[in-house]
Amino acid sequence: MDYNLTHLKELESESIFVLREVAAQFENPALMFSGGKDSIVCLHLARKAFYPANIPFTLLHVDTGHNFPETIDFRDEIVKKYNLRLVVASVQDAIDTGLVKEEKGYNASRNSLQIAPLLEAIEANKFDCAIGGARRDEEKARAKERFFSHRDEFGQWNPKNQRPELWNIFNGRKEYGEHFRVFPISNWTEMDVWQYIYQEKIDIPNLYFTHKRQVFQRDGQWLAATEVIQRRPNEEVVEKDVRFRTIGDMTCTGAVESHASSLEDIINEVASSRVTERGGRADDKRSEAAMEDRKKQGYF
Repeated sequence: MDYNLTHLKELESESIFVLREVAAQFENPALMFSGGKDSIVCLHLARKAFYPANIPFTLLHVDTGHNFPETIDFRDEIVKKYNLRLVVASVQDAIDTGLVKEEKGYNASRNSLQIAPLLEAIEANKFDCAIGGARRDEEKARAKERFFSHRDEFGQWNPKNQRPELWNIFNGRKEYGEHFRVFPISNWTEMDVWQYIYQEKIDIPNLYFTHKRQVFQRDGQWLAATEVIQRRPNEEVVEKDVRFRTIGDMTCTGAVESHASSLEDIINEVASSRVTERGGRADDKRSEAAMEDRKKQGYF
């Protein structure tokens, strides 16, 4: 497969510039790493930005306890391979200590419960910046983000109070207790990410490729049949050839029927898809402004 990928070099250069700005402006930054494709690309860019030195960031993962096991295994392999420091913020620990209350019922999800342990980990480790792999094309609330996104002392985001970014000048000044979220691949699209992974030969979890899985249908999407999801009596489990376009909490991450067994297949599939990448995320459908509401509270 042959692509004209010159635009990827421009995107890569921009992202590396942002990552180097983070290292220059902040004392203790963290790179949020879930094992998903966007965070994998951010890690790859960070390794390029500071090569041959090690990346100057701690990896931070918010583990819902309902992540796909394949994702956790991949995360641990990456940490070991590159000798990285990993901090895990556990939703299960937050539930056990009473910091958050677990949802009950058929539509229960731990996705929004990630906010409290994330903010707690940022405060406990004195992180003054958390780098994320969010992209503006993913969701309308994320389209409002700057590269450098200010968070107040409570970890909250005010989309009407963000700083202008003119001529690639980033303002990371903050008061004590405040921090920043930084999104170095903001200007990338889902297609850009996949083409870059293909071009750079980056390893990704096998969940992104077609595989057989026990699933059931709910609200027009296929969810993994697992003990962490309470099924309704009429929700029948079937085996399908599926893959995941995003990798999140199992309770809200939908699969798509697919025959994409290679990166070339995925790229062709994404190019022809009429459903957005997050179209299979049940947590985004809870309200018209579900993502923005979570982000205002401290979500990534």
